[in-house]
This record gives sequence, C-alpha cells and structure tokens, in this order.
Amino acid sequence: MFRWIFPERAIDLSLRRPLWFTVGILALALGGLGVVLPLLPTTPFIILAAFAFGKSAPRFQQWLEDSRSFGPMIANWREQGAIAPRYKAMAVAMMICSVLLSLALQVSVVVIVVQAVCLTGAAAFVLSRPDGA
Repeated sequence: MFRWIFPERAIDLSLRRPLWFTVGILALALGGLGVVLPLLPTTPFIILAAFAFGKSAPRFQQWLEDSRSFGPMIANWREQGAIAPRYKAMAVAMMICSVLLSLALQVSVVVIVVQAVCLTGAAAFVLSRPDGA
C-alpha cells in the first residue's frame, strides 16, 4: 500500500517496524497535544497512530483501540469512515482560523490562495464523511 513511502529497496525490512513505531509515537504525541490545544486536531493523528502501531506494535494499537478517549474515534473511522460532528466543526474552524491568521500576518497573496484551495479541499473531505458518535 505505502510502497512509495517505504520502497523495499530503500528501507530494509528490519527498519520498517522501528520507523512505523516512531511515526506512531509522534502521531500519538501530536494527537495528545490536540486534546489540550484547540488549534491542533486530535482525530487524524490518533487514526494515524493506530495505523502505524498496527504495522509495528500491535499491543499499542490494541491499547489505543481499547482506550475510552480514543477507541471510539478509531472504531468510527474503521467501520464507517465517520468523523463525529464535534470534530468536523473543530477541524473546519481551525482551517478557517489558519487562513485568517495568514491574512492577519499579511502573508503573500499566492500563499493564501494556495492555502485556501488546499484547506477548502480538506474541509470538503472532512464534511463529506458520515457523522460518527
């Protein structure tokens, strides 16, 4: 699936597990920060962490899936590709805030247009997902 990220010739199989584990730890840390920082999304990082742990450390993946805080997010995503309305609203609000911050900081118009186009696509994807619990 992710052969373009980890092609067999480029990375020895013995290095894949530690690499995926590192991705999982970083994603989990960012997701944890997202719980307390309103500008950082939680759900995508937790889903990424579960995926990465599935490739490297199934115990950690199971721990995340059994978590009262993160388990429902992962289950909703796996079963239905769903995102809870609360998290959809937060994600879109943060996207809008980032564009507004760029405007306030007087970032180049080209950068703002590229940012707006990319975030509009991301928002459309998030809003098109079914509602989860």
